[in-house]
Amino acid sequence: MYYLTAEAAFDSAHFLNGYEGKCANLHGHRWRVVAKVRGEKLQESGEKVGMLLDFSDLKRELRALAETLDHKLIVEKYSLQLSTMDAMEAEGFEVVELPFRPTAENLARHLYQEMEKLGFPMVSMTVYETPDNCAVYEEGRL
Repeated sequence: MYYLTAEAAFDSAHFLNGYEGKCANLHGHRWRVVAKVRGEKLQESGEKVGMLLDFSDLKRELRALAETLDHKLIVEKYSLQLSTMDAMEAEGFEVVELPFRPTAENLARHLYQEMEKLGFPMVSMTVYETPDNCAVYEEGRL
């Protein structure tokens, strides 16, 4: 079995609606994401001979996903009042509304599934919220 990993990073703010702790307040992170893919066979012909897949394809798509979250406020849909959302839009702030609480765990699952939709043979997605703390998502594992 062959495994490849690629990394990307983005800066964004979030808060955890309904949480009783410091993370209930708006704060930011330098998120680091690591996608891990796998496969049993290497390409046998063409320009990608000897490769599982082209690293540049994996990096490009992971970085494109990270870019959709970079320098934005990530919020759970309906966690802010409509007037707050309207004011943010009027001020020109970019807000990404997601259908889940923006925890590292949920972001790991979300990014994994987005990469899988693009056809990558995903093993796991790791999301570092800080340099020392991360969440890992793997589908179908107990």
